[in-house]
Amino acid sequence: MTDYVRWDADDLVLLCHLQPGAKRSEFVGMHGDRIKIRLHAPPVDGKANSQLITFLSKAFGVTKHAVQIESGELSRQKRVRITEPKQIPDMPEFAHLSV
Repeated sequence: MTDYVRWDADDLVLLCHLQPGAKRSEFVGMHGDRIKIRLHAPPVDGKANSQLITFLSKAFGVTKHAVQIESGELSRQKRVRITEPKQIPDMPEFAHLSV
């Protein structure tokens, strides 16, 4: 298992590096030992955090309530828990995972 993603029972824990204020929201690969995610939303008034939850819920096929920011609420570096993901995004950084 890699450092940036791990299973905790049926939950998936991701270590993320965010780039808010981007042209579009997308996974873009690695940033050091974290998965890098660009978000369209600006980093003000919790908009980037809200969009991160929406983005990850769609990517992993779960409801927004199944995505929780565990640490890094006010930082670009976040630890996110996804409860019982239904699908895994099709990208090399997640190729070793299966649901």
